[in-house]
Amino acid sequence: MPTENVIWICSQAIFMGGAEMKTATLKIRRFDPEKDQGPYWAEYQVKVEENDRLLDALHTIKWEQDGSLTFRRSCGHGVCGSDAMRVNGLNRLACKLLMGHLPDKVTIMPLPTFRVIKDLVVDLEPFFAQYKKIKPYLINDEPPPLSERLQTPEQHARYEEGTKCILCAACTTSCPVTWGDPHWIGPATIVNAHRFLFDSRDRGTAERLAILSDRLGVFRCRTVFNCTECCPRGIPVTDLIEQVKRATLYGDTTDT
Repeated sequence: MPTENVIWICSQAIFMGGAEMKTATLKIRRFDPEKDQGPYWAEYQVKVEENDRLLDALHTIKWEQDGSLTFRRSCGHGVCGSDAMRVNGLNRLACKLLMGHLPDKVTIMPLPTFRVIKDLVVDLEPFFAQYKKIKPYLINDEPPPLSERLQTPEQHARYEEGTKCILCAACTTSCPVTWGDPHWIGPATIVNAHRFLFDSRDRGTAERLAILSDRLGVFRCRTVFNCTECCPRGIPVTDLIEQVKRATLYGDTTDT
């Protein structure tokens, strides 16, 4: 047998034989407003491998044990933000949590603050309504140049962190200020405002700063760092919020 075939067979044997199985208990808060008087807890036992994701375990429950279990998911790879939920008391994306990194018993709840549509699905319309307030698009009425509106790498780096936001709402629903006042604009909205405030091509700074300086704007932030801790994209949310606070105070977004 050729040497390369031996190497391939050995590597396949290692790959197939290295998975460890365990039984995980998922305690999920269920609620169907069409038939339930209130939320209740349901427990499911699932056999999983260490490298399975929490999303895989939820799929196993829905496909093999209880088809009525309801949750959001789309890409399954930490890009769309659809499967944000509260896992063992922290907001997380189910598709990014490995079962090997979780205890044998996992408690799962919907994101707090927003109305529960069913089980782990919440109504995110209020979240996106806040997001739209800061005009999350490039504002520039100047005559377009003959080519692209060019930027230096340094100009792009100034706002790059904010472009990583996937609008999963994990940061906003982890914020104690949001728990007390769901009308507050919220961390995710401020992060997306930062993305345009510090874009050298944008001309909507005055409009956005007026919105952010409102009573329900950026200064309601209490710098708790919950938002930064739970962000699945590793965005330094609290730092970006502090930069927006300074811009709102001094009306200047040209600092580097």
